[in-house]
Amino acid sequence: MNFPEPKCTKDIKSYLGLTRYFRKFIPHYSAIAKPLSDLLKKDSNFRFGLKERESFNELKQILSKEPVLCLYNPKSETEIHTDASIDGFGACLFQKSIVDNQLHPVYYMSRNTSDTERKYSSYELEVMAVIEALKKFRPYVLGIPFKIVTDCIAFKQIMSKKDISSKIARWALMLEEYDYVIQHRQGTRMRHVDALNRIPVCMIIQDSLTLQILKAQNSDENIKAIKDLLKIKNQNDDYIIKGDLLYKSIKGNDLLVVPEDMQMSLIKRAHEKGHFSVKRKEDHLINEFYIPKLKQKIENCISNCITCILASRKQSKQEGELHPIPKVELPLDTYHVDHLGPLESTNKNYKHILCVIDSFTKFVWLYQTKSTSSQEVISKLELQKSVFGNPRRIISDKCSAFNSKEFDDYCSSESIQHLSVTTCLPRANRQIE
Repeated sequence: MNFPEPKCTKDIKSYLGLTRYFRKFIPHYSAIAKPLSDLLKKDSNFRFGLKERESFNELKQILSKEPVLCLYNPKSETEIHTDASIDGFGACLFQKSIVDNQLHPVYYMSRNTSDTERKYSSYELEVMAVIEALKKFRPYVLGIPFKIVTDCIAFKQIMSKKDISSKIARWALMLEEYDYVIQHRQGTRMRHVDALNRIPVCMIIQDSLTLQILKAQNSDENIKAIKDLLKIKNQNDDYIIKGDLLYKSIKGNDLLVVPEDMQMSLIKRAHEKGHFSVKRKEDHLINEFYIPKLKQKIENCISNCITCILASRKQSKQEGELHPIPKVELPLDTYHVDHLGPLESTNKNYKHILCVIDSFTKFVWLYQTKSTSSQEVISKLELQKSVFGNPRRIISDKCSAFNSKEFDDYCSSESIQHLSVTTCLPRANRQIE
């Protein structure tokens, strides 16, 4: 709906390339588009009058509603068509309709390239167009299989290689969360998205950011005071006003002053474009923006970044692996043992209770003991043995009774496997605890 009016014959060709792609869904397309098509005749002077404007607006209305545009259906076959140029990116989200089994557009997307992106190679621009399209269409395509259609055959070939640049590798990692296949199609069959990237209708990202900073500056009392002072003095060695924006002059560079309310959000936005180190991120921001204590704020941002935390390798001792004790479906195979106490002493000086639990049947034996020594534990286990026999293994904590040489010798002589759980981790021997 925001597509600009054509200014020349080339613009007419671009617009008709977009509309003709969907002519099979538009009744009487030729009659509606005739005033625009007549402008392409040989020796015809370009004149965008009332008839041409009515034709142009009518086609825009048709492209933005049924039967051309259709509602999203997560169960329908889905395609994303992308194209890029030095001026901008264009993309269309298509789905196959259950009514006529034809691909209908669901969403149109286009935006301008920034000054930095205009320096990219044609291949990088094509990959960037795919990335920008997936960012826009993410709620529609995440979790479903879909097809990416592009006129860049290098994109399809490079994505299957291992030796790629770091920039492309970062973009390739972003594609990992999607279930997609890539299809190459000649540029002559991609005129619908070519029109969107040649005449993008969205604002440049940097301009949008500048408008946000301007709005935030006008709400900041300190910056408003500096602006008012500059309007009275008309000059200042440290600050300057350009286009109603406040800049700070440092070493001959005019840096855009970022209000305090926007500083962290700006740093996070810059950091999410590439999770670089503090030094590299500082070098990137310090040439464009003035943010007091920039290094400290970047360190705070990176230290709280989940992606960086998960990706960074710990320099200290690495965490160990879990070794769960396998369960056995057999009675009297595994015992969990531990002491309870000290309790109030009885007449015979019993202060503790040795608890024994069978891992499979959950049967419990309780033995009163005068101490927690290895000797008493062994005597009670011998009593247990006389009735039920020896278990295959015993699981205990690392208290002195179970961690002594005497107990180890007993387990070895009786062919019992003794397993000790981690210190200060009672849930590892939860059944007895």
